[in-house]
Amino acid sequence: MVSDELRARIEEHIRRHELIEPGGDVCCLVSGGADSTCLWHALGALGYRVSAVHVNHRLRGADSEADAQFCARALDAEVVELDGNGLTEADLRDQRYSLARDRTRATGHTASDQVETILYRLVSRGTAAGIEVRRADGVVRPLLAVWRPETEEYCISEGLEFRIDSSNADTKRGLIRDEILPLLRRLHPAADENVLRALDMRDTLSPALAELLASPAGSKRVDLGGGVQAVREYDRLWLEDGPVDLAGEVRWGEWSIRSELAGLKVRGWRPGDRLAGRKKKIQDLFVDAKIPRSERESWPLVVRGDVVVAVPGIVDAPGIQAMREVSG
Repeated sequence: MVSDELRARIEEHIRRHELIEPGGDVCCLVSGGADSTCLWHALGALGYRVSAVHVNHRLRGADSEADAQFCARALDAEVVELDGNGLTEADLRDQRYSLARDRTRATGHTASDQVETILYRLVSRGTAAGIEVRRADGVVRPLLAVWRPETEEYCISEGLEFRIDSSNADTKRGLIRDEILPLLRRLHPAADENVLRALDMRDTLSPALAELLASPAGSKRVDLGGGVQAVREYDRLWLEDGPVDLAGEVRWGEWSIRSELAGLKVRGWRPGDRLAGRKKKIQDLFVDAKIPRSERESWPLVVRGDVVVAVPGIVDAPGIQAMREVSG
């Protein structure tokens, strides 16, 4: 029953993300560990046509040779030897992912790997980014809904042998797994699940908005529809009404703006905006007019195309009337 339940979760994950065609061919990139052994066996039991490839980087002497022999014997894997001496973890991964590119390839990354990746990227990049369900090169991750101990339990339940990678403890992932996560679990027993939950919000967002939230560098804006845009300027984020046609009268917060001139729109301030025919930036106008920083993103501008023609309450323009309702 444990195996059936685990396979059902794997299949639901595959179908939800459309990772592999039903009954389709898939090549498992296997190390011989519990995760990839579980992957290889579970996909076969679910009716996929499974093959396997193992890369022997020849980094651990007899252990590397034993892993390769195990994968060939137990998983019927094609063994490819590639010299990994002097390469980084990323380089070794690129070596593995360079193989079998004519087929759908699957790796045994689990929810546990996802948690470790989130923590590493949070520390190294400052963003809660995780492992992609599907890489741009087509590599898929069918086990991201499964925890690492569950893959070991599956192998034991199915009577499957598996190898233990003696080099894991020497990697960055091994440091997080063996030292950092145990400390976090002392703080809270659900630490793993709570770290994984950091991705829940991003999973419901559009890719463009998720990218905007994840990257702290530079500035970016995303159209959310309905005339609303999300704007990020380095570590500041705000919502901004998109350009609205100034056809007669427009209400913008506390402002009422009216014009009968053709081709005008009203929008919020954008860093770098300049007044038509002047070198001075709108930001400098705000400073001169003592407009608080907290009000600048919501302050209306009247534009024609990308050109700012009026800043209500600060710079007037013929044919444009603006009035601010003062509350309280």
